[in-house]
Amino acid sequence: MKRAIVALEDGRFFEGESFTGDGEAFGEIVFNTSMTGYQEILTDPSYHQQIVTLTYPLVGNYGVHPQDAESGAVRPAALLIGECSRIHSNWRAQGSLREFLQAHGTVGVHNVDTRAITLHIRSRGAMRCVVSTVDLDPQRLVEKARAWPGFIGRDIASEVTSPALYKWPGPYAAIAPFSPASAEGTGSWDAVLPVEPAGGRRFRVAVLDCGLKFNQLRILARLGCELTVFPIYTPAEEILHLQPDGFFISNGPGDPAGMGAVAGNIRKIVETGLPTFGICFGHQLLGLAFGGRTFKLKFGHRGANQPVLDRRTGCVEITSQNHGFAVDIESLPPEIETTHINLNDGTSEGMQHRHKPVFSVQYHPEAAPGPHDAAPHFRRFISLMSN
Repeated sequence: MKRAIVALEDGRFFEGESFTGDGEAFGEIVFNTSMTGYQEILTDPSYHQQIVTLTYPLVGNYGVHPQDAESGAVRPAALLIGECSRIHSNWRAQGSLREFLQAHGTVGVHNVDTRAITLHIRSRGAMRCVVSTVDLDPQRLVEKARAWPGFIGRDIASEVTSPALYKWPGPYAAIAPFSPASAEGTGSWDAVLPVEPAGGRRFRVAVLDCGLKFNQLRILARLGCELTVFPIYTPAEEILHLQPDGFFISNGPGDPAGMGAVAGNIRKIVETGLPTFGICFGHQLLGLAFGGRTFKLKFGHRGANQPVLDRRTGCVEITSQNHGFAVDIESLPPEIETTHINLNDGTSEGMQHRHKPVFSVQYHPEAAPGPHDAAPHFRRFISLMSN
């Protein structure tokens, strides 16, 4: 074990031990309250350039499996946990958490006070951070953290988008098929979203990859969609040339306010009346495309138990979330209806256009990890394309 220092821009620092060897990593320190799903969290592109603190005390006990990956790489800059399990026990496991992080060159630190880190972030907000085993001078590390540029106004999503157009099912589907026996629970998706019967109409969907999770593609394909995935800066004209039945905008990392050109392309597409569904970062980009504003949350929403109210029905969904920015509800024009709000802080969790077949949610209906309360939103998208 290597001694490690976690230093924050406000001068606070914490000590721990690296269980992956030497390294130094920079990012924004955040926390996630999920009790399972650490591999899905580690491979979620929305965590790009973030240092993730897991509040659950023991992590790594069920190992890792390739089919549980949400992208082709580990995305956070570093992982902070209370204790890394020395053994893993799971009939599906094909490796340990330690081996997984080492294979991807990611710093993992444990025996660090994750409770104190989480309480500090809740009080002071998410902030710039550096984790190091090679430089153990806390004050020097604090200065390094302050020198890191942070997220505000930066285009981070272009660093995780696909470099080129591709089809799904395709080469990526071979390494990440839909797995009913995955960490979400054996067979649990079968009851929520049954496989579309063979012979039914297949919809052509254009997917804008802002840092998507594989499970979004798995579910859409499961529901009978033929998916073409486009890099984030693809011009609207090229996407519309496909003549898709629907347009899907994925999750992704960073500050949406730095993506004005992307929001402009989205505006051109939705103005055609094409059925459109946005998730998380896609929700924020749609807010900008409609003429609204976004803002940075103090410490964000990251976990698998966020309560969301559907204002149209009065029903509450328990949702999986991972975002540090939000749409300013008051900035939206009259033709945009806010359909969902977060019951913890009243922020925007969903919206729809009053006259066009366009809607979005701030949370993750594909879960991975998390509850399946919100999964029917995918069926709603299919219904819009059927009309």
